[in-house]
Amino acid sequence: MARTVIRVHVLDSTNVMVGTPTVPKWKDQENGVRAVDFETGAPLCTLTLFVMEGERAEAIKVTVPQTGLPNGLHPGRFVRPVDLFASPWARIFNDQLQEGVAYRCSALELVNGHAQQDMAAPESAAA
Repeated sequence: MARTVIRVHVLDSTNVMVGTPTVPKWKDQENGVRAVDFETGAPLCTLTLFVMEGERAEAIKVTVPQTGLPNGLHPGRFVRPVDLFASPWARIFNDQLQEGVAYRCSALELVNGHAQQDMAAPESAAA
């Protein structure tokens, strides 16, 4: 079966914040075998990102090669995902359908502050 991969465009006005520390991704955790990037062989890591646009926010789990993680990355930092892709998946386990979307990017770039610089105060707060 063919695998579907969809490029995800992140708008300049979108804020993306790190929600969790990175953790190793395992191919076989019992035997200590790390998951690696097929092309480069770099070990893979996962983390949660909060994607915020306007009044909406989504938490997504993203896989990133260890070589694409910048120094100074920690929860609360704003980042820009590089080459972000989504892959829908489905499987049947114990006669139950499980489905979701797997996210992957080639790297994360640190961003200083919010992407949206114009955070207007609510009208009720105006004097």
